[in-house]
Amino acid sequence: MNTPERDEPRLSVGQVAKRADVAVSALHFYENKGLIRSWRNNGNQRRYKKDVLRRIAIIKAGQKMGITLAEIKQTLMSLPHSDTPSKDDWTKMSSIWRTQLDEKIAYMQRVRSMIDGCIGCGCLSMSRCPMYNPDDMVAQAGNGAVLIDNPEQAKNVKSCYDMENHNKGTSE
Repeated sequence: MNTPERDEPRLSVGQVAKRADVAVSALHFYENKGLIRSWRNNGNQRRYKKDVLRRIAIIKAGQKMGITLAEIKQTLMSLPHSDTPSKDDWTKMSSIWRTQLDEKIAYMQRVRSMIDGCIGCGCLSMSRCPMYNPDDMVAQAGNGAVLIDNPEQAKNVKSCYDMENHNKGTSE
């Protein structure tokens, strides 16, 4: 744990928790994961530099965007712990996260369109409905959520559904 210069502002764990609007246990957790740093004073109490508030804001923003703590940590590691993250630092971090967010948004849109299409069509067909996947036809296209993760590959599966016709309510 680094000891800051004597003239730097020092915040207690309670002050940081209040100002950052996080639980004290969250601060301990972030510290344990290497996302933030503190040091101990002579009374063995945790103390933080003021710039920890900006780091916590970055952590919280990342979490709200669905970025994992491991990904946030990897991004924060590019910043020196001795410097307060700047606007330029945030720009660099957000550009890294932008690609991940675009991928997550595309995934969610595929899920939404499949759910709307299947439930919305009203077919209730256990033999045809792609959500039911009769005879496990989609297994030919791979493992996992193939219909969502790789819909183009799933369309090439022999006897697999044709989503456009299915959504229009046509039959085979």
